Amino acid sequence: MRGNIVYSRSGIVTKTIAKFSSNEWTQLKTIIVGSASKSNWPVNCPDFRRLEHTTLWKETPVPKGPVPEWIVNEANDDLNKLADFLSTLGVNVLRPKEIDFVERDGFYNYCPRDRLLVIDDVVIDPVMPTRCRQMEIEAYDFLDTNYVKAKGKFDAANVCRLNDDLLYLVSESGDYDGARWLADYFEGRKTVHALDKLYSGVHIDSTIVPVREGLVVLNANRINEDNMPDPLKSWDKIWVHECEQQPFFQYPYASNWIGINFLVYDETSIICDPKQTWLRKQLDNYKVDSVGIDLRHSRTLGGGHHCVTLDILR
Repeated sequence: MRGNIVYSRSGIVTKTIAKFSSNEWTQLKTIIVGSASKSNWPVNCPDFRRLEHTTLWKETPVPKGPVPEWIVNEANDDLNKLADFLSTLGVNVLRPKEIDFVERDGFYNYCPRDRLLVIDDVVIDPVMPTRCRQMEIEAYDFLDTNYVKAKGKFDAANVCRLNDDLLYLVSESGDYDGARWLADYFEGRKTVHALDKLYSGVHIDSTIVPVREGLVVLNANRINEDNMPDPLKSWDKIWVHECEQQPFFQYPYASNWIGINFLVYDETSIICDPKQTWLRKQLDNYKVDSVGIDLRHSRTLGGGHHCVTLDILR
């Protein structure tokens, strides 16, 4: 399943890209790291503007228009450091093609995890509930693949892959139809678990974060023994009751739970927020090394280390 891929910050690729990923922990071979360039808070997208009516954050309104240049620059510096570090590990790192989201009133390429879903050798193109984000797929045409068009509405980050099991979070960013489509498409190959009693917000990867088969980090505010997904019941569990505080500018697009949104490099090492000292100590007890790389605007832009990456080959 391996292909030879050129590391590229521009997203330009000159060789075939192999695609295969069935879980969240097998050693990384190829990954996309996002970009904050031309990021924008959509002005006229009704799906995005609903945040103005549903958010509990009242100190500042949900922003509109271009993300401030200083935030874009700092976020890109952080993403470049993450990309460079992954490259030193021998991971083939790809970057999105630039899209002018300001001109087109879109959102961003900061979180490639939201847009595409790789399950085994299948690359799935979901219908995102936030319609102005559909254009983000244009940034990944260098993958040169025939996407499988999903039915229902869901973000790719609503799905957690556990080899033969898929956990699907039913939430504002994932409807039941999406879970049913996945179950039908992978019938006989995967068991899809529709989780509707965990968290009604958006994505799954700040609630359930597998480290390796048999070990998982869990958000204790959202999950307990009563609503535990069946595949995880026998696993060792690290229960996180709170994260170290994360800064943000004006409006926090992500909650403080973005602190457990880490990226697994392999079964014994992860890349995470350096401030999460308690979590890192717990992982050390399981002989899991953690490398801290700061993403200064993870709450402002709504993406931790798992969100801002998309594993293409493991």
